Amino acid sequence: MSFIPRNSRLPVPGLAAWFSTFYELIDLSFDELIDIDQYQINQYLSVSDMKQSIETIRFTVDGFRLVGSLHMPRAVPVPPVIVGCHGLLADRSSAKQISMAEAAVDAGFAYFRFDHRGCGDSQGDRNSDTSHAARCRDLSGALETLASRDDLSDRIGLFGSSMGGAVCLGVAAARPVAAVVTVAAPMRLPLSGTGAPPADHGPPLPPGFVRENLRFDLTGRLSKIHRLLVIHGDRDEVVPVSHAETIYTHASPPARRVILEDCDHRI
Repeated sequence: MSFIPRNSRLPVPGLAAWFSTFYELIDLSFDELIDIDQYQINQYLSVSDMKQSIETIRFTVDGFRLVGSLHMPRAVPVPPVIVGCHGLLADRSSAKQISMAEAAVDAGFAYFRFDHRGCGDSQGDRNSDTSHAARCRDLSGALETLASRDDLSDRIGLFGSSMGGAVCLGVAAARPVAAVVTVAAPMRLPLSGTGAPPADHGPPLPPGFVRENLRFDLTGRLSKIHRLLVIHGDRDEVVPVSHAETIYTHASPPARRVILEDCDHRI
């Protein structure tokens, strides 16, 4: 296990923190994700003023029109892509998703952030249409949409925080992906205690929402996941850090875990 204090060199929240961690994971363990040689990678990373294009993409899952933003680095032909899954009460415009997109492009990756059904610009009602299985179908639909493009590599990684991390795990257990990074992800719901997200994450949920809409348990499927990095705060007040330990120990190698010191659920 890695235990990283806030003043260490490993990224913590802000700026390009989340993508930097993702890149370190790929660079150390999953270099097959990038089908270009190391000299080319270094050349791309040395371009400080790398430009990007941002395309709005719409796709349909279960009759819901979903909306996403694809960030493409202009300097990298046919880049590998990371798909970002936002948390339960967030959307594709969350600070983490924006930071990841910016840092991904700087490092030569495409980044796709999208709104799940009932969130942001996508169709649906969050309170009635949200479930873990439904969000997994949303993510699978996003992957299929990206896979149909000839301007993207077939190497696709997943990044998800909180509920988004659980969605990434659910999809990665069912279909092959190049790498997965989760932040503060639960392996099951409901949690002991309230299990409710902090109030400032968004509008309050109706009573019983988590118990009735978000009941899932990934424990039996975690062994199907590898190329995994699990990040969690040791003071997470919503999802106990024990979830990170269980995800890590049940996953197949290669896998890594990083516990951030003095970090809560929002990290």
